[in-house]
Amino acid sequence: MEWVGASAGNGRSADPPGSSGRVLVCDDAEEIRTLIRINLELEGYQVIEAGDGQDALEILQDTTQPLPDVITLDALMPRRDGWWAVSMIRADPRLERIPIIMVTASVQSNDRAQAQRVAVDGFVAKPFEPDELIALIAALSKRRRG
Repeated sequence: MEWVGASAGNGRSADPPGSSGRVLVCDDAEEIRTLIRINLELEGYQVIEAGDGQDALEILQDTTQPLPDVITLDALMPRRDGWWAVSMIRADPRLERIPIIMVTASVQSNDRAQAQRVAVDGFVAKPFEPDELIALIAALSKRRRG
C-alpha cells in the first residue's frame, strides 16, 4: 500500500485516444471532487464523480460503461461510506482488481490498519497536495492498464 499526504481481468477501460485513463472520484464534498477532477483532467484523465459509496457502487455496476482504472474514496460520507464501498468492490469479481485510494481526513492508526485489512492500494491524508495524489493515481493506473 502506498501512503501519501501529511501522514504520508476483464474490465479494461475503453478510453478515447490520448486519454490517461478513467478515474472514479467519490467524496461527499463537492469542492474536493472538483479539485481532484480539475487536476486529473489537466493530466488527460476522464473523471466520473460520485457523492457517496452508494452512488459509486451504482456507477460501477452499470455494465454499459467501461470500468475506471482507479477509484478514489473518502472514508466518511453520508448514506454509504468509503469502507462499505471498498468491501462491496472487493467482494465483486468484476471490480475486485481496480486499485482504490482512500482520500480522507480520517488518519488515525485504526483507519490505516483498516485500509490495510481491506486491501486499499493507497492512502492519502487530507489536506493533500494534488500533485502527489495525481502521481499515485498515475502509478496505479499504469499498473492496471499494464
